[in-house]
Amino acid sequence: MPAVVVALVVAVLFFLGYRYYSAYLAKKVYALDPAFVTPAHSMRDGVDFVPTNKHVLFGHHFTSVAGAAPIVGPAIAVFWGWGPALAWVVLGTIFAAGVHDFGALAVSVRHRAKSIGTLAREVINRRARVLFLLIIFFLLTLVNAVFAVVIANLFIGTPEAVLPILLEIPLAIGIGQYVYRTRTAALVPSIIGVIVLYLSIFLGQLLPISLAGFAAEDGLFTERNIWVILLFAYTFVASRVPVWVLLQPRDYINSHQLFVALGVIGLGVVVGMDRIVAPLINDTPEGSPSWFPFLFITIACGAISGFHSLVASGTTSKQLDKETDARHVGYLGAIGEGSLALGAILACTAGVVASTAEWHALYADFSSASDGPAGRFVEGVAAFAGNLGIPSTVALIFGAIVVISFAATTMDTGVRLQRYIVQEIAEISGARKLSRNITGATAIAVLIPLVMALLPGGGDAGYTFGVLWQLFGTTNQLTAGLALAVVAVWVTKNRRNPIAVLVPLVFLLAMTSWALVINLQKFVDAGQWVLAPLDAIIFLLAIWLIVEAAIALRKAWTAAPEREPESGA
Repeated sequence: MPAVVVALVVAVLFFLGYRYYSAYLAKKVYALDPAFVTPAHSMRDGVDFVPTNKHVLFGHHFTSVAGAAPIVGPAIAVFWGWGPALAWVVLGTIFAAGVHDFGALAVSVRHRAKSIGTLAREVINRRARVLFLLIIFFLLTLVNAVFAVVIANLFIGTPEAVLPILLEIPLAIGIGQYVYRTRTAALVPSIIGVIVLYLSIFLGQLLPISLAGFAAEDGLFTERNIWVILLFAYTFVASRVPVWVLLQPRDYINSHQLFVALGVIGLGVVVGMDRIVAPLINDTPEGSPSWFPFLFITIACGAISGFHSLVASGTTSKQLDKETDARHVGYLGAIGEGSLALGAILACTAGVVASTAEWHALYADFSSASDGPAGRFVEGVAAFAGNLGIPSTVALIFGAIVVISFAATTMDTGVRLQRYIVQEIAEISGARKLSRNITGATAIAVLIPLVMALLPGGGDAGYTFGVLWQLFGTTNQLTAGLALAVVAVWVTKNRRNPIAVLVPLVFLLAMTSWALVINLQKFVDAGQWVLAPLDAIIFLLAIWLIVEAAIALRKAWTAAPEREPESGA
């Protein structure tokens, strides 16, 4: 199958989803009103609440939600064949992610741009706030752990990328200082930053950085673990500084990198006319996890991501100029994430190897599929870049820089958000000293995922990156389930048809619960007394979410219609 045919068909389906299904959601489900005064106007303060052009806001939103997750998940999931993986990316993006992202943004705007956690308390009940905090705590713990492992593996596999990534930090700080002090637009400085970053690739080739000479072959201080420790030490500092110092200017740079990467994949596929060599449906070895239900938690952010509801209701809703812009920003942002997942599928089925036999050797079993998925994406992108005449060594470093940059930004944001969650949990539980102690809360936000990332894996223990990724996927889907429950209750209270929201909600909770039960049995049989309790806790949270959602929906259906506010005030 020519990869370009698949890319074009998916592009058409995404276009039709945006053109027709998002229009249906906007009119019949979320009932967007062009005359509604959004919080960006009614609460305008020039800092957080700022009316923003929908195209500019789309760039901010897309950059904030895009990371390494829609790359890693599909790169593992093609183990079951490119057909099931692609089907879930397409259907999940159009009918689940679009509904979720769009809905979280629309409901937040209708409630003074409040976060999804606050909305859970107001729309469902007070218990839902506690449920939200617990689910997000586990989600962020696993996000930070898995991305630390992804970055460490890429540093080891591509030591030439280390120096450019290190140079990106002072580069971003310099851009941030310039923009902050001169009050100028970030577009031109950030484009210059991207150019400088890519020019530093040649410096990275001259000075590759490896820690192999300082590391032990086994034990705690292996090369991977040293990188993981250094990464968390960095995020401890990075998550403490103001966002405009490092996080925001690096987002400026990464926003351009994101579109460059998608452009390289698209043009490379067209020019090279690469063929998909992976099977449509893979005949997996006996004992492999079934793609029902594990496909739907392995491809988390590539189809639907609860993390997006945090962004949509956290920063994006405060900047929406017109309520009708929510369709463009929210639904189209989900399409962008699905496009990145499509690129990952093509890179790992058409770019990374040249024959079916080579692909089967690379994806011999699920453990092999879960070993270094980001690296396979990098190699696939390098092959597409090679079709454009870019030297393979430069292309490999380019691909690694793109993935590491996304993952590092996600870690910075994740640790910062985790600190907020720790402080909020501390406040609810009465630990007021911790709720006000930024250093203590940050230490907890760093140490827990650090321990998860350093746990020994492989062999008979059964603890592998693939398992860790599946636990991340389940908590991410539970977060999406909570956001969809909030949206479904709100839609029901306003006497509009909630089916478009209920279908992905029920499907997500069913797949998540099913996978958790299967994994729990495996962990208990293997004597995994770290993973088994963690899986059990997440499963209990899933059951709790199902009960709360069912009770809230029944009450919403029997209650009087909710009176819509006339504006965001």
